[in-house]
Formats: sequence, structure tokens, C-alpha cells
Amino acid sequence: MGEVDGSVVASVDRALRVLQELSRASQGLSLNDLAVRLGIPKSSLHRILGALKHRGFVTQPETGGPYFLGSELLATAFRFHDTLDLRALIHPLLVRVSAELEETTHMAVLDGAEVVYHDKVDAPHTIKLSSVIGGRNPAHATGVGKALLAWTHPTDEAISTWAARWAPLATPTQRTITGAVQLARQLAQVRDRGYALDLAENETGVCCAAVPIFLGRPVPAAAVSITLLSTRAKPGRLAELGQYLREMAAEWTADVADDDTSQPVREA
Repeated sequence: MGEVDGSVVASVDRALRVLQELSRASQGLSLNDLAVRLGIPKSSLHRILGALKHRGFVTQPETGGPYFLGSELLATAFRFHDTLDLRALIHPLLVRVSAELEETTHMAVLDGAEVVYHDKVDAPHTIKLSSVIGGRNPAHATGVGKALLAWTHPTDEAISTWAARWAPLATPTQRTITGAVQLARQLAQVRDRGYALDLAENETGVCCAAVPIFLGRPVPAAAVSITLLSTRAKPGRLAELGQYLREMAAEWTADVADDDTSQPVREA
């Protein structure tokens, strides 16, 4: 494969070629071996390997020794695979809730200080929300994010540590809570009632209710939400939706567990 035009793109292409070459070498490859096989100058190759080592995609157990694929490459692949499984598993729940309520539903996972939307089912009415699959929003400002944070970091100290790590927290609207103390207090309420609310904290005029999905894990694997325009969120409506979603998620989780236990056990 020839070099791709453009220095940045060429560097990315070289890095990908390095990973491909290392994937074929179970005993690892030295800097010299890689330079010969790939036709890349040692100075350039050393910089590329340094960047890949920094991100965990390449490892070099001994100084001056051979290079191997790093654990982050496998971890990234498994995270992607898990996400695909989650989406396929949870999608029927989103479809059912959206159909029954005629509102938009989302599924998201936590990624550092943000949530990433991995699924969305639009409401049947003509009003469409701006969220997209693959989009990101600040976790502390969204219903799905607060549902995830409440159980992923379930103490005041844990939330303070999280908030300090990602400070300063984004302020999408005037309603957004960014103080660690206030956020910890709100997340304690989320745990008490079993659902989280977003009162136009991430986007003006948009509200939602959300619940965590555990799937037998100690922390949530994902969160699902019902999202609607503030004009449709009459007093008490969001609390009703939060309770409804909590009951629906519990029922769905029980059905998933029953389906798992009903499968025949395969002998080794």
C-alpha cells in the first residue's frame, strides 16, 4: 500500500500499518525489523511507536527489545463488541417505550465526563430532537448521565473526585448543576427514587427522565431515557415518566434474565 497524500494522513496510515504488522508477529518485532518490513525511516517509526505506546496500543516490555500489540487494542475491540451487544439487547425496550408513550427514547453509556448515545428511537410525531447516535453530551447535565453517575460513583467522595478530574464541568444551560456538592446531593436523590431527571439542564426546552440498566453488573452497563420538549412536560409528568420507566426497565430486565436461564447449558 503506497503512502497516502498529506503528512498527517500519511502518519496515521503508517501507524495502522505498524499495528497490522505487529498483529502478524506473535514473538514481537524490533525497530529494525519493522523499519525493513514497512520501509519507514527509523526516526519516523520511533516517533510513531512512541505515540502508540503512550496510548497503550503497542507495548515494549524491555527497553530496546521487541514491540508487541498492546492491551488497549484488544480492550477497544471488546468495548466496541460489548456496545453492539448492548444496543441489540436494549433496542426492543426503547421501541416499546417509544410506541406506548409516543415520545423519543435513548440509550447511552458513560465515557469519562460524557455520555455517548448508542441508540435512539424517534417519537412518531413530527417534532424531532437534535440528538444523534454517536453524539456526546456532558454526563452531569443529562438524565442518562445522572442515572449512570449515581451508581457508578455512588458516594459524595467519589463524585467529588470525578468532578475534580473533569473540572471545569460544562454549563450547557443556566439550569446546569456544576458544583460537586450540589451534584452529589442530586445523585443521592436519583438513587433514592430510582430514576434521574434532566430539567432543561443540557438543552433549553428539552427535558427527560432516565433509569440505569445493570444487566447483573455492579455498575450500570447503560442508561435509557424518555425525552420530550418542556412544553409537553406538564407538572408531575416527568416524575410519572421516571416511575413508569423504572417499572418498565425492571420488567424488561426480569424477562431478559428469564430468557438467559431458559437457554440450554452447553457442555464443555
